[in-house]
Amino acid sequence: MAGHSKWANIKHRKARQDAKRGAVFTKIIRELTVAAKDGGPVIEDNPRLRLAHEKALSANMAKDTINRAIQRGAGGQEGQNLEEVIYEGYAPGGIAVYIKTLTDNKNRTVSEIRHAFTKYGGNLGTSGSVAYLFEAKGKLLVKSDATDEKLYEVAIENGADDINDIDGDKTEIVCDPKNISGLKEMVEKSGFEIEASEIVMETENNISLDEEQSEKNMKLTDALEDLDDIQEVFTNADLDESVFAE
Repeated sequence: MAGHSKWANIKHRKARQDAKRGAVFTKIIRELTVAAKDGGPVIEDNPRLRLAHEKALSANMAKDTINRAIQRGAGGQEGQNLEEVIYEGYAPGGIAVYIKTLTDNKNRTVSEIRHAFTKYGGNLGTSGSVAYLFEAKGKLLVKSDATDEKLYEVAIENGADDINDIDGDKTEIVCDPKNISGLKEMVEKSGFEIEASEIVMETENNISLDEEQSEKNMKLTDALEDLDDIQEVFTNADLDESVFAE
């Protein structure tokens, strides 16, 4: 997806999440719990937990709620019932869809996902049908011109793989997911403001869609993201910018 569309998509998703704070909290709590279960409760020693913790703080989640979720995972409660499962499929226009879930009932989850695909003109695929198209990448959106030499030096010295200009006044820094926490910390220590940070599943070649196909894809993505068991949805769609109009 082109840089502008990619971050416009993030903005759109964040606006929807803000409107459905309860559902967002549920997803974040699950991620905190599983991250603590898998890597331990010490945030500094657990990159996945650190990212989940930052996401929780950005969503204005209460610290007590965050700590309880971490302790549940570390203590083996709840987290032991949640399983990470990847689902794959195709959206209208032949768009590949990669879905991350945390579920305690795979039968329920796959049934709900299949229903969403059927309702909005897509097809649930088999394991491995589209996963090979995607690669995990860490992304930072920094409030700075990409030509800033200081930002460039800090980014490269701390594990950045690529630096891209976004609309002239913002910079996208791309890195290996395992480097994102340390890179984010150093960029912030250098005085730069980070507007967004996340780990995404991204493809090298995206498919450009017209307005009609873009709307169909967004309806499917929104329906999937509304499901409690789904944590994140990624596609190789380059959506028409008209669908992001305020």
